[in-house]
Amino acid sequence: MGPKNNRLPQPLEVPAYAGTTPLLKTVRRREETPGRRHQETLTMEIRMRSSTLWSRVANSLRGPTPSHATKTSAAGSTIVWSHVGMPQGTPRRYAGLAEEGFRKNVIAYRCVMMVASAAASVPWLAYDADGHELDTHPILALLNKPNPLQDRLALMENIAADLQIAGNAYLEMVRPDPTLPPTEIYILRPDRMKVIPGPAGLPEGYEYAVNGRVTRWNADPLTGQSAILHLKLYNPLSDWYGLAPLEAALMAVDQHNAASAWNQALLNQGARPSGALVFAPKDGPGHLTDEQVRHLREEMESLYQGSRQAGRPLILEGGLEWREMSLSPKDMDWLAGRDAAARDVALALGVPAQLIGTPGAQTYTNMAEARLALYEETVLPLVRRIEAALNRSLAPLFPDTPRLDVDTDAVSALTARRDAEWNKLQRTTFLTMNEKRSAVGYGPLEGGDKAPG
Repeated sequence: MGPKNNRLPQPLEVPAYAGTTPLLKTVRRREETPGRRHQETLTMEIRMRSSTLWSRVANSLRGPTPSHATKTSAAGSTIVWSHVGMPQGTPRRYAGLAEEGFRKNVIAYRCVMMVASAAASVPWLAYDADGHELDTHPILALLNKPNPLQDRLALMENIAADLQIAGNAYLEMVRPDPTLPPTEIYILRPDRMKVIPGPAGLPEGYEYAVNGRVTRWNADPLTGQSAILHLKLYNPLSDWYGLAPLEAALMAVDQHNAASAWNQALLNQGARPSGALVFAPKDGPGHLTDEQVRHLREEMESLYQGSRQAGRPLILEGGLEWREMSLSPKDMDWLAGRDAAARDVALALGVPAQLIGTPGAQTYTNMAEARLALYEETVLPLVRRIEAALNRSLAPLFPDTPRLDVDTDAVSALTARRDAEWNKLQRTTFLTMNEKRSAVGYGPLEGGDKAPG
């Protein structure tokens, strides 16, 4: 008996990995009939044709198979096969983070600017291919004056702040002549930039949109080299954008903002908790008319609300009674909750809470130790990340390919650590003079390789 109708089977599943033939599950036959055998054969044929179609689509998106000399990620095409050439918008959380977490929150603002200012104050050095320090070099001149509107401090502060607020920072390296090094560097706002995925799992370009006008920069599909240098922090949920430390502190920021808003509302109410006027007359009607309610509300707002009316006694008549309804600040433990939220914000941004004056946050014995922890655990790792990005993308654009480094010896907060290291080397008896000098970053001296006697 043949099939009852000519309907095709259910819609086919998209293969889990495009470009490969999906495994066909074993068909458990409930009854051996010619019609069922025909339907199963048709289903298998459609699935096979579908897999071939998806393979062709995937291969066209992936491009030609790379040769053995071409280095590319095997997973790259899997990541981008459905988004090749389509700009991936910056997550919309940036505006909220900048508004609520930076502009409106004093703790987050102070932490972000403390880290950014400290990172910007670290001096930069340049070395040649043999490791000799260069007193002057075009790359140092470029960093010291990257563009007509900024100097090195402003540029580095901007980069560090963008990484903390957005998790991403974008630098445009301006090269009037493609054969010459960049002449200017500009930092671009992260919320306006979009990454365009390429077929090999690397960006094929970047788009920057302002008021409907879009500027696009192309990128090398194999090396990722572009006029745009994209710095990003680790993000486990995105292939293209970084995760901002401020985003990890979102709940603490909201709690701190809510506590501040509650305190402001309380002050606006004359520092009195909210309550209710209860009408309980001994005789007569047990409720107020609409006109009486309106008049009572207007009188309360005009005579007793606001900081200027603080302390004015409440005059009640006609069976009215005031009853408090909200909890007191002591019951809500308002101050403790606000301080705890402040410590969490500082923790997410890598700033010892002791440095922002939070009560009960004396983690370190003194301020010097707290500043040392700030530099060692937050500032220097951030600066090293920027240094690595510039050495990867900016330095190769100069003919001699200099190497950038930061001068940690010039950081005053690290003086105690540096002194301890020097004293330890001085007491060492099994190292030569040049080995000791090398350990602290200095070059060799003639006759300094003589073994200590």
